[in-house]
Amino acid sequence: NVDDLSLIASEWTANLIARTIDTPERIELGCRDSSLFVDTLLVPIKRRSGEGLGIELQEIAGGREDGLGITIITGLVEGGCADRSGGDILAGDSIASISVARTISSSGTSSEEEVFVAATECLGYDSTVAAIQSLPQIEGGKNEEEGMVVEEDEEVLLTLKRIRRKPRVKVNLRFPPSQNEPDATIELFAGENLRQGMLVRGVKLNDPLAKRFDTKNGGNCGAGGLCRTCSVSVLRGGEVLSPQKIAEKQMLEDNPRWRLGCKATVGYGMLEGELTVQVNPRQWGDDSEEWS
Repeated sequence: NVDDLSLIASEWTANLIARTIDTPERIELGCRDSSLFVDTLLVPIKRRSGEGLGIELQEIAGGREDGLGITIITGLVEGGCADRSGGDILAGDSIASISVARTISSSGTSSEEEVFVAATECLGYDSTVAAIQSLPQIEGGKNEEEGMVVEEDEEVLLTLKRIRRKPRVKVNLRFPPSQNEPDATIELFAGENLRQGMLVRGVKLNDPLAKRFDTKNGGNCGAGGLCRTCSVSVLRGGEVLSPQKIAEKQMLEDNPRWRLGCKATVGYGMLEGELTVQVNPRQWGDDSEEWS
């Protein structure tokens, strides 16, 4: 996590996401620094009748007539429902939505729920508060068992956006003896494409001995997954790579430890770790190392 609140506040951005066939146009939170990413967390808290969420908010961008802006959490009210719930809520987080589920009918062993959602992502302070207040208020239930009155708690689910540092993956490169290049180590961010990450760091991937699946006699296929010139042989740490899809697996079935650099993502699932690969594996011949 990033601990500096002023840094977090300066990193938040609101980005317009274009409409696609499957999704409408929308505005989403993002961050400026490419070494950071926006994570999404679901945090349940309990609230009681007559209580607010117990969350302190601050607007860091806004003042628009349409209510758009950016509002972040700056703290929790001591003893409030968010504080009591002990949820994973940090200063600098932004609330993307709040939902409450209510049972509207029940019969026998089955029940029907209605979910109320307040969308608060990329809203200014006033609009965020108005959205939260639009949720139905908890109805204080009373249990008069043994003369005691007990307030019922209700669960509220917060969807939070949080700026985090991208995990890093250490990639150890082994070059074939024929290239006469010393072994090297580079560092990639989780989520980077292996081929692109290596190329921008000056590592050449264009094996002339590759067994091609396209009609070209040289060059590469532009990350189309057909020329195999970006193949690498994974010696250690293959678990930090994204799983192979069917086409890649079929293409490399004669070399099960190979991966197409253009189809592999490092730090899959936002994992940190270490990866060791042989570059241009067809040039290794009998000098190839054992897989572990």
